[in-house]
Amino acid sequence: MERTRVFSGVKPTGHLTLGNYLGAMRRWAEVDQHRSEALFCVVDLHALTVDHDPARVRRLSRQAATLLLAAGLDPELCTLFVQSHVDEHARLSYLLECVATDGEMRRMIQYKEKAAREQRRGGSVRLSLLTYPVLMAADILAYGTDEVPVGDDQTQHVELTRDLAVRFNQRYGHTFVVPKATPPKVGARVMNLQDPVSKMGKSDDSGPGIVYLLDEPEVVEKKVMRAVTDSGRDVVYNPQERPGLANLLEILAACQGGNPEALGGVYESYGALKKDTAEAVVELLRPVQARHRELCADPAYVEGVLRRGAEKAREMARPRVDAAYRAIGLLPA
Repeated sequence: MERTRVFSGVKPTGHLTLGNYLGAMRRWAEVDQHRSEALFCVVDLHALTVDHDPARVRRLSRQAATLLLAAGLDPELCTLFVQSHVDEHARLSYLLECVATDGEMRRMIQYKEKAAREQRRGGSVRLSLLTYPVLMAADILAYGTDEVPVGDDQTQHVELTRDLAVRFNQRYGHTFVVPKATPPKVGARVMNLQDPVSKMGKSDDSGPGIVYLLDEPEVVEKKVMRAVTDSGRDVVYNPQERPGLANLLEILAACQGGNPEALGGVYESYGALKKDTAEAVVELLRPVQARHRELCADPAYVEGVLRRGAEKAREMARPRVDAAYRAIGLLPA
């Protein structure tokens, strides 16, 4: 029986955060790579959709790959690679642009929000920001992916991927597996400690509300202890009315494997909750940071993993992408 094929990626637009780890990376390491044929990708081409420093993109791409390994991804169990090392992503993206419509792209929520923000500033966004959901679809469809573990903010893009796969198959013959989004069961959303109604995003490069995976223990402790809470003195789990408190309880529960609602009844003060949450986050990140230091001391190992991962990914993707080229009407090379 063939194993389910899973694809997921991380964009090197900022330093990886506690939200990335609890929301995705830990599940990739503890669950997905063991139960499925899993591919994990540093999607560096997606980092070019906004103004960027080339040297920083390279540095963050290497750091992301190293942290994925430090978090527990095992190259013997999964395929880890960098997107730009596998030409099939870009090859397939253009074909899917010839299947997608302008209207579909402009309805994407992230594009609408970012384009409106730039327009208010008197500027405009790059064309690649409009079309990048098609590249994301190519990332997924090139491998015959069955499942895409994503958070709520990416579900719309997986729906577009499904639509493009169905449309291509109907017009040109069955070529692609139609994937489905699989949202994380726990720890899906870690919120900003200073703005608990906003996600803890890695693209926000500064701010005391974001815990980065490579933050020193004293920095983590300071950020958690200064987290915004809510009016009232009792410690209860109520995400709607007490989002700051709920965020701390969810982080603590995710670190310890507990239940945020049950933890709410354990604490009599915000200070005690913050102290325990800070300690739990420090202990959670300690082995990841230790392994990261080891890997940084052996860059040749990481480069070898990425090289072998790209070779394996290329072998998996090329037959399907070649079939798509034939199906859509292009002469074989």
